[in-house]
Amino acid sequence: MKIIEKINKSELTIVALGDSLTYGWMVSKGYLCQLREILTKEYPDKKFNIINSGNPGDTARCGLYRLTNDVIRHNPDIVLVQFALNDAFNEVSIDEFKNNIKSIVEEIINKTSAIPVMMTSSIVLNSEDNRYVEKYYNIIENCGNELNIPVVKVHDYWNKKIREGIKITSLLQTDGVHPNTAGHTLMAESINSVL
Repeated sequence: MKIIEKINKSELTIVALGDSLTYGWMVSKGYLCQLREILTKEYPDKKFNIINSGNPGDTARCGLYRLTNDVIRHNPDIVLVQFALNDAFNEVSIDEFKNNIKSIVEEIINKTSAIPVMMTSSIVLNSEDNRYVEKYYNIIENCGNELNIPVVKVHDYWNKKIREGIKITSLLQTDGVHPNTAGHTLMAESINSVL
């Protein structure tokens, strides 16, 4: 059973805390806009209030700092937590990243009735960078298992689609890091498979 089917409310507030991917950097329709469309079609009897608390350039530490004002005050039902790329590229240590991610989730659990959902981010074009980023994705997956909360493995979903024949360059902007609209579509689809 999906998370949304477990919540017996006709109106759901979903807050997404993250970086530029959540913000929807340089796209007209990011994954949150697309997710709203998917959920509205799939659950026509529910209303979805989706709040975008993405901030370009943020690390998990910044997300933890913003948590009260940008998430908790909205009294959410579900919180999507998306970090890793900026932590990796800014050389935040694995241990610090893990502590910040765990603190975000624990604050959500302790201060709201929301279900926290951790998520990995997209694949980047440079294969060496991608291998490095995946160490941070492994932390997210391990924390999800440790805290017994759902994890959306966005990067795994992208890998599956790439194995099926989609070119990675068709999913990314020219910087080789930020998803384009097609990349955000895959993000929305992967999140919906868990929600």
